[in-house]
Amino acid sequence: MTQPKPLRADAQRNRDAIVRAAREIFSEEQKEVPFEDVARRAGVGAGTLYRHFPNRDALLAAVFEGEVAALRGRADQLMETLPPGDALGAFLREMVDHMYSQRGLARTLFAASESAGGALSDEGQVLEDAVTGMLSRGIEQGHLRDDVPAGAVMLALHGIAVAAVHSERRQEADGVIELMIDGLRRS
Repeated sequence: MTQPKPLRADAQRNRDAIVRAAREIFSEEQKEVPFEDVARRAGVGAGTLYRHFPNRDALLAAVFEGEVAALRGRADQLMETLPPGDALGAFLREMVDHMYSQRGLARTLFAASESAGGALSDEGQVLEDAVTGMLSRGIEQGHLRDDVPAGAVMLALHGIAVAAVHSERRQEADGVIELMIDGLRRS
């Protein structure tokens, strides 16, 4: 498979501005925002927007990809600086913080993933891979149990994400993370 040709610097700036504007708008929970509003906020013309993103799903996918890349980068940073169990705990807590602070964006992405039939699941796999790496290191070093797969951790996070979108139960979410971390530690 061939890699897409890199964008010119000005085209990359425009694309980045569009994704930033879309993220802001979706975070504000503006559901049916005309594409022209995204273009206006990004400071580009509608043609530029459509050249980069032919439809709303493509734009949402780019926003989600950016969110996941930032979270994956944070996971890598935590793995480099903390023991595996602590890195996993910190990452899960930060994921919950992110879910609650970006509820509007999460609601938009949930709605998009339901209508797109799981088209955003590849990005979810990136986060599961990060959790798998943390669990593996923790198991290798004897700190974490070896009988809980990363998929189970991700399922618990998904449940917290759904709760975050639909409730104000932030403290309970922290309690679930603590319960999960305690349950993952080797006795």
